[in-house]
Amino acid sequence: MKKILCCIPLVTALMLLTVGITLAESANSSFNLGFEKHQQGDLPTAIRLYSKAIEINPAFAMAFQMRGIAQQQLKKYPQAISDYTMAITFGDNAFKSVNYYNRGIVKNMTGDFTGAIVDFSQTIALDRKMAEAFFHRGIAKSKIGDLAGRFDDFRNAALLRDHNAERWLNTYYPGWRELPPSPAP
Repeated sequence: MKKILCCIPLVTALMLLTVGITLAESANSSFNLGFEKHQQGDLPTAIRLYSKAIEINPAFAMAFQMRGIAQQQLKKYPQAISDYTMAITFGDNAFKSVNYYNRGIVKNMTGDFTGAIVDFSQTIALDRKMAEAFFHRGIAKSKIGDLAGRFDDFRNAALLRDHNAERWLNTYYPGWRELPPSPAP
């Protein structure tokens, strides 16, 4: 009897481990199918499958990110912002950086320029080499009338090899490379 009682915790632990592995595989399977549908352009099915993966694993940052991208492609901006926020919550720093950027793009598209600036600033704090974040923050700054901030961000983006920023600076500020950097705020 003692041997049986000693084995019960071991058997229970193995069963829980097996269930956990099965659930992880199931979440990954749903995600992978969703990604296939996404690549094929079947966005509603992709969203459904990403949602299934999230139901199985509520902390699946990549599933939130990809569902947010699909929502954004369907112009469902509030849902995209919500999904990017969840990906920020559950993701590591690389995920956080990308999803602050993604959320900033959607905020820029919907006219929330101040919110976009905050998100792009978060991206830059996590990844100082993401030229696109500087460029899009510069666009948002121009929309709120911060032209000096736009110039500084475009300059930083151009120095990181963003061709759009470099082209704009070459057109409107041909001597931009010789200008001294603005003092930090």
